[in-house]
Amino acid sequence: MTTFIRVLDVSIENKAEALRDCLTALAGGCALGAERIFERDPQLLGAIPGSPFAYWVSDQLRETFRRLPRFEAPDRTAKCGMGTLDDFRFLRSRHEVGSPLVEGRWIDYVGPRQRALAYADLLLQVNWKDDGRELKAFVEARVGSASRKIQSEGYYFRPGLAWPLRGSRFSAQEVPSSCAFSVAGKMAFVPPDDRLYFLGLFNSAVFDSLIGLFAGKVGGVQYEAGLIQDLPIPDASDSDRRRMADLAREAWRHGQALDSENETSTTFVLPSPLNERIFGFDRALAERHLSRIQGEVDDLAYSLYDMSADDRRAIEASGHNAISEIDDDNIAECDDLGDEADAESASPATKSTGTAALVSWLVGVAFGRFDPRLATGERPQPSLREPFDPLPSRSPGMYPEGEEPAERADILVDDEGHADDLVARTHTVAERVKVDVPENLRAWLAKDFFPLHIKMYSKSRRKAPIYWQLATESASYSVWLYIHAFSKDTLFRVQNDYAAPKLAHEERRLESLTRELADKATAAQRKELAAQESVVEELRAFLEEVKRVAPLWNPTLDDGVIINFAPLWRLVPHHKPWQKELKSAWGALCEGKYDWAHLAMHLWPERVVPKCAKDRSLAIAHGLEDVFWVEGTNGKWTARKTPTHSVDELVRERTSPAVKSALKSLLEAPAATRNGGRGRGGRRRATAAAARGDT
Repeated sequence: MTTFIRVLDVSIENKAEALRDCLTALAGGCALGAERIFERDPQLLGAIPGSPFAYWVSDQLRETFRRLPRFEAPDRTAKCGMGTLDDFRFLRSRHEVGSPLVEGRWIDYVGPRQRALAYADLLLQVNWKDDGRELKAFVEARVGSASRKIQSEGYYFRPGLAWPLRGSRFSAQEVPSSCAFSVAGKMAFVPPDDRLYFLGLFNSAVFDSLIGLFAGKVGGVQYEAGLIQDLPIPDASDSDRRRMADLAREAWRHGQALDSENETSTTFVLPSPLNERIFGFDRALAERHLSRIQGEVDDLAYSLYDMSADDRRAIEASGHNAISEIDDDNIAECDDLGDEADAESASPATKSTGTAALVSWLVGVAFGRFDPRLATGERPQPSLREPFDPLPSRSPGMYPEGEEPAERADILVDDEGHADDLVARTHTVAERVKVDVPENLRAWLAKDFFPLHIKMYSKSRRKAPIYWQLATESASYSVWLYIHAFSKDTLFRVQNDYAAPKLAHEERRLESLTRELADKATAAQRKELAAQESVVEELRAFLEEVKRVAPLWNPTLDDGVIINFAPLWRLVPHHKPWQKELKSAWGALCEGKYDWAHLAMHLWPERVVPKCAKDRSLAIAHGLEDVFWVEGTNGKWTARKTPTHSVDELVRERTSPAVKSALKSLLEAPAATRNGGRGRGGRRRATAAAARGDT
């Protein structure tokens, strides 16, 4: 026998004292510290697969690994999925590519998971057109074989269970059919009749404690597929299986209901205040049910594993009971994961609720994204999907296919009195559904909504706002775009139908004020004149930039929000962090970093087309694979010695003189400065001259 002393779980500053207590206990001096002393036969440590140094585990718990079968069996397995090697290129937020989904191109994707009981939404999609042809070509060119990173392809599109990459507490969630999965979203597959049973078992404190034996729970465990494969699975009667399955289904239902108030979710119905009023949803009650279910799952699992009272007390004392909110410190990056290293989202219980969420929904209704009939009783409460069913193409809170309003706004403005004024339309919706909005709604939408919206629509480190605020520097005037309604002509409409008429109106007002104050002006009147001049200057700068970008802008949702938004970076001076991010993306585009994007081909065909002859994944992205590449009898692709069309011909076909001229103007434009290029001193001098009548 060997004596072990365990102080791993003691803080650094208290380790010395804990160790002294243990040594004193060994010497028979006192009982303090005895619970940290273990007498074990080292040969017995091999009972657990991998022989972890888990000397503190009781003999009965260790024997669990000997007497029970492993999870891995002919009809059960755990698998690791794909790594894209470039998440920014191949992954999109689900709301980013639109609804209905782009047929055959973007499929739902199990990325990094969150700690949650039974249910978690899927928020990512992966480019899987032609069975991932572009992605596989990209991976093969970089690591020699697509199968080295695109793993377990035969298991894609099967329902199963997924879990977080790592953490201090294991939990598993249902994954519907029609999904691919990633290296950070590993999955377990079991027979259909056992899915809910294992969903419950995987979320039990016992299962988590057995996983912890492999690494001692020090610094958290990385939950590899092989680890899950080796875990012991208890024999269970039919009645116990049904009971565990029923608990898992109930937990999944409550988790889904909590997520129905999150507008970025595939389950979204209504924001919290309306969901409670219209459908009687009680969020606090659902959370209490989840807590109760966790306790019942644990009780049943302890019984199934035939755990002793002492082992149960030890497990509960070590903190294996509750599934807590996600701890970002335990979601460290892996070199192979890139952007996938973050969890997809916070727990459904932490979603944005209250006034901000309500106003966000009102804006969505104003743009025709969400269906207000759910809040008026004109449409009944929608039914939600069953566990393991495919995800819907749109959330229940959106208009059903074929029932969308005939006219959906693609442009709204912050312009009091305008027919397309966002604030007025938001008020109209609020009156229709009988809710109150903040008194300062116009100011809130102008200054606070866009940063909040970016935060709400940022998941897995992917920022994808769907309502775009283009504004003057002070945000005294804004144009709002909805990405699922705009086209290549949208900016021309912003220019001709909104910004230009607004500028003309404000210029006339400035001229009128100037004439009125030609002879004399009070301090208050001079202040009013200065403010009006500032408005006009900002509007001129805004219109000038819209005119500069409109001829070359050609949005394609497949490129993603950041790429499409990048050329417009000068039009968001009111939000410096977002402007900085867009400017960085625009710089990368100009340098050729994102030549897979449709926008890159649109602006620089002379650069992108030749690259397609050297990079097959780029050729696939731009529909030029057959022009530059040929497949051999061995299935290998090689570059053609002579392309079917010349590079010069392809470049000419894709080059627009108007686009090139606009691009030159954009690239040569001076750096944006405050007040449309005029400094503060110049503005004051001009204002003084106007007040004197010297203009």
